[in-house]
Amino acid sequence: MRFAPSPTGMFHVGGARSALFNWALAEQSGGRFVLRVEDTDAARNRPEWTEGIISALAWIGINGESPYFEGPYFQSAYEEQHRAASAKLVADGKAYHCTCTRDDVKARTGSEHQGYDGFCRDRGLREGAVRFRTPDTGVTVVDDLVRGRVEFPNAAIEDFVVARGDGSPLFVLANVIDDIEMRITQVVRAEEHLSNTPKQQLLWQALGVTPPVWAHVPVIVNEKRQKLSKRRDKVALESYRDEGYLPEAMVNYLMLLGWGPGDDREIMPWSEMVPLFRLADVNPSPAFFDEKKLRAFNGEYIRALPAEVFARRCEPWLDPSWSRETFAKVAPLAQTRIALLSEITANVDFLFLDQPVFDQPSWDKAMKPGAADILSGYLDRLENVSFDPESLKAALEEVGLAHGLKLGKAQAPVRVAITGRTVGLPLFESIEVLGRAAAMDRLRAALAKLQA
Repeated sequence: MRFAPSPTGMFHVGGARSALFNWALAEQSGGRFVLRVEDTDAARNRPEWTEGIISALAWIGINGESPYFEGPYFQSAYEEQHRAASAKLVADGKAYHCTCTRDDVKARTGSEHQGYDGFCRDRGLREGAVRFRTPDTGVTVVDDLVRGRVEFPNAAIEDFVVARGDGSPLFVLANVIDDIEMRITQVVRAEEHLSNTPKQQLLWQALGVTPPVWAHVPVIVNEKRQKLSKRRDKVALESYRDEGYLPEAMVNYLMLLGWGPGDDREIMPWSEMVPLFRLADVNPSPAFFDEKKLRAFNGEYIRALPAEVFARRCEPWLDPSWSRETFAKVAPLAQTRIALLSEITANVDFLFLDQPVFDQPSWDKAMKPGAADILSGYLDRLENVSFDPESLKAALEEVGLAHGLKLGKAQAPVRVAITGRTVGLPLFESIEVLGRAAAMDRLRAALAKLQA
């Protein structure tokens, strides 16, 4: 895989999907996933951006700890080979120097939209940019494992520039030479690069090397079937990581964007997907990135974690001052209710605060006329009730019955008084962990707030 460092500091989920397809192929064949960083553009070349690529890949399990990983390599290290290839193409008559500007072409053709007209093909210049001499007739055929046979009429491919006037290579040539130097046999990349492929294939052939196997995977779109855009959509892999998505859930979901195992299963570990994956089974149609479905996947994976692993995964979202012993008591309750690890904070913070932070809409919804009677009645019961969930529930049921309310209605003001919210962990287990004194203090504080 080749990646250009992004000035936005983000790693696109589409790039992650392509990387995983490549990674699966490397594991299947015992080959190598080659990470190459395109660092020749100084404006896009910063160490922190490159580290961002490496970190994002490592999060989804693609890293140097595996025997299938090779790199990172840097495109700038191959400049000598790039220049030599450009010179060879000229020497072999397969490329030529050109001094034409865009204005020159426009003046000759009368159109600013027409491609290069081949003016310098036979001038025998010894300086200027280097253009590849594209065949005038016939077609360049790209055999794509996803899209089948794709034909590009050579007459529609202009003599394209492969090196600038100072000898520095353009991407189209540098990419081919890097692939040759690194013995790349399969190129799996996004559909948007398909239009570059005939030019690259012509270069491979002109240099006397067999082109790699091509596969262009489908574009990823949003709910409006628009291509995912960093300006409009949430596309950064890091943002999902920082929200508390599990890498194994993200890997599972991304692998299913355009591919399926051929049965009704969707939730499946990487180890089961790899032997089933086939590029020929990838659907060329656009793949919908459904964040709601990804969230559901993540919830499934969270619930499947061993309790101790779940508690450990929650650590980044827990305040260092919070008692881990107390958290361990409610972690199993939270595990069944959250879909993102980041949601753990709002579910358990009430246990570690002197008073809960009241969510105003929750307060307004729960503290209706009669709420004070429920709080007062339950406060009286807590003085002597056995402090276990069953007894705490029975006590509130009695209070509710005395006021003509079922448990669901009676517990709403109590829940908000205890936790600050209308939804959260099971109420009576939460009260038990909070403790008698703290629970009674919160009921008194809520009563005071109501009566103020």
